[in-house]
Amino acid sequence: MAPEESAGTELLLRSFERRFLAARALRSFPWQSLEAKLRDSSDSELLRDILQKTVKHPLCVKHPPSVKYAWCFLSELIKKHEAVHMEPLDELYEALAEILMAKESTQGHRSYLLPSGGSVTLSESTAIISHGTTGLVTWDAALYLAEWAIENPAAFTHRTVLELGSGTGLTGLAICKMCHPQAYIFSDCHSRVLEQLRGNVLLNGLSLETDVTANSDSPRVTVAQLDWDVTTVPQLSAFQPDVVIAADVLYCPEAIVSLVGVLQRLAACCKHQRAPEVYVAFTVRNPETCQLFTTELGRAGIRWEAEPRHDKKLFPYEEDLEMAILKLTP
Repeated sequence: MAPEESAGTELLLRSFERRFLAARALRSFPWQSLEAKLRDSSDSELLRDILQKTVKHPLCVKHPPSVKYAWCFLSELIKKHEAVHMEPLDELYEALAEILMAKESTQGHRSYLLPSGGSVTLSESTAIISHGTTGLVTWDAALYLAEWAIENPAAFTHRTVLELGSGTGLTGLAICKMCHPQAYIFSDCHSRVLEQLRGNVLLNGLSLETDVTANSDSPRVTVAQLDWDVTTVPQLSAFQPDVVIAADVLYCPEAIVSLVGVLQRLAACCKHQRAPEVYVAFTVRNPETCQLFTTELGRAGIRWEAEPRHDKKLFPYEEDLEMAILKLTP
């Protein structure tokens, strides 16, 4: 195999691996590139390699995605194979048979590979809106903020980080594993989200602060219930954050007003000391929503500036989404 062809195959395998482990939409996979390679090759080695990088990947075997997702993926892979090769590939049908025997669950797993060689694995609800909240699934701005954090570890190293609206915990878990914070506080207001958050912290080998056997080399990790509308200045003061972050929390006007209120109270905690650095990441779905956020920040006397876009794409998310990170100064 020529070096360029080998590099192209590695890129294709990596793309399938990252998208499948993260359970991304099947339409985002490079199916056309796969079909072209299958037409150029008479053997089925590439498909066997894809199986090893997806349904047979050690992470997937230990923490599988939803049964429906794996079934749809394998069905599509079989379709691509059959369109090019007459001979059936036993490994594909054996893998499909194993999936069909598995029991479906309301929870599935997504895994994200880190530059260190490690990974973050999340247990998530298979429904976008479940138990009356959107916090049980990972949203793209959380991936974008995690990438930015990994590129800018100094913002978090040896510091106390408070995350508002942590959701499944992706951003915080990536920061805990890659940026060496001194302490990390995950927070949310929904009891089901908090329960899932605690599970995901433990799933990734971190200990909660109440665990007396916790590894001293790891950050002190806390999962806190935090309702933006009722939390008080003394409650926020107890966290003593150096850095505050939030991702994809600008989903409606009410949430924006509540978030700005929390940021004002955080500033009030720090009258006699330096205010925390604040980073808010969001997907620009509706320009009016973004405008409302900056308007409310102005009314509250909170200055903001946009962080430069980062180029290093570590995680699979929609290519055409416009995302931004604002650095706020309360």
